Amino acid sequence: MGVIPRRRLAAVALAAATALVVTAGCGGGDSAEDGPITLTVDVFGQFGYEQLYQEYMAAHPDVKIVERGTGGNLDEYSPKLTQWLAAGKGAGDIVAIEEGLLVEYKANPGNFVNLLDHGAADLKGNFLDWKWNAGLTADGKQLIGLGTDVGGMAMCYRKDLFAKAGLPTERDAVSKLWPTWADYIRVGEQFAAKQTGASFVDAATNTFNTILLQTAGNAQGYSYYDTSDNLVVDSNPAVRQAWDTTMDIVDSGLAGKYLAWSEEWVSAFKQAKFATIACPAWMTGVIEGNAGPSAKGKWDIARVPGNGGNWGGSYLAVPKQSKHQAEAIELAKFLTSAKGQIGAFKAKGPLPSSPQALDDPAIADATNAYFSDAPVGQIFAAGAKNLKPVYMGPKNQAVRTEVENAVRTVELGQRSPAQGWTDAVTNAKKAAAK
Repeated sequence: MGVIPRRRLAAVALAAATALVVTAGCGGGDSAEDGPITLTVDVFGQFGYEQLYQEYMAAHPDVKIVERGTGGNLDEYSPKLTQWLAAGKGAGDIVAIEEGLLVEYKANPGNFVNLLDHGAADLKGNFLDWKWNAGLTADGKQLIGLGTDVGGMAMCYRKDLFAKAGLPTERDAVSKLWPTWADYIRVGEQFAAKQTGASFVDAATNTFNTILLQTAGNAQGYSYYDTSDNLVVDSNPAVRQAWDTTMDIVDSGLAGKYLAWSEEWVSAFKQAKFATIACPAWMTGVIEGNAGPSAKGKWDIARVPGNGGNWGGSYLAVPKQSKHQAEAIELAKFLTSAKGQIGAFKAKGPLPSSPQALDDPAIADATNAYFSDAPVGQIFAAGAKNLKPVYMGPKNQAVRTEVENAVRTVELGQRSPAQGWTDAVTNAKKAAAK
């Protein structure tokens, strides 16, 4: 997932189901002779697995599942996972890997069980081709992880704030307001002129990442690194185009300056402090969790400016250090099956990477009551099979962090756009060299 701090790919801290007791170990140390074995699943963000765990345990009384979550902050999750893998202990029996970090972990495939050795090859048709292929090592001989979700793009908006600003509120009419990002900025300026007490955009960084992934997906197919793993942060037109468009948003005074995934950002949802947010499928669960029950029916989902895009998506891998590899593999297969992906979508909104799941009426005909009964199946699933993936290089996360830090300094008025761009390039190169 999807997503990200990135989905940080995506969100507020996961609350484990009451029957699942979070443990500090890696799920090992028990045996069937002592009672049910414990499988620990390490995740970030909202994967929507709680009910699936219950179903699996009911069908497998010899298995107990516990989930460890650090919220949506990959800047916390990833270093811990890297440390556990390097130490050979501490990781869960199943670990979630965000798409932007996958290449980095594939550099050390020996840390993970090769799922191809355990019947996973038969599952290839259960995933979109590009999603499956991304989980393979460069030589195609090892499958690191099974895909979970993809992050088809839309734009979520507050209908009540749009009405207050005298703008259309019906989703088709809103979509027509902004066929391009320039139009989105123009609408934002109209919104700002009405002085509603809310900003038009939540955070410049979220918008920047959306534009970058959309632009790169529709052009070169890569962002900070090319497909030969060369750093191209200062030579890829997609990066500069996303930067310039985001600077236009900032210069127009549309950004709310809420640091994504921070307490202030969460509070801004509850207090209706911004009107729009870039909205990959998994973000719907984040919005509902942050804005709370009182905002039900006040949110809706419109088309994203520009042409589609994909932000977020994850994989489930089994570290070799797991003491219950066979059982962990079977659980990972269940969670990433069409049934598992449909269950996760119903729970928290992450869009399946399984064609079978995408074709299922449970997805294709789905609506979301929280978002004014928006037809999320049509909005997200209809174009999922045609999503254009963006290649993520070996230090993608570290580079992305530096670039978005630079976006943040401009958003806060600490740097000019020109100074921010210089910082972005300089610091990205330093991060890539570490």
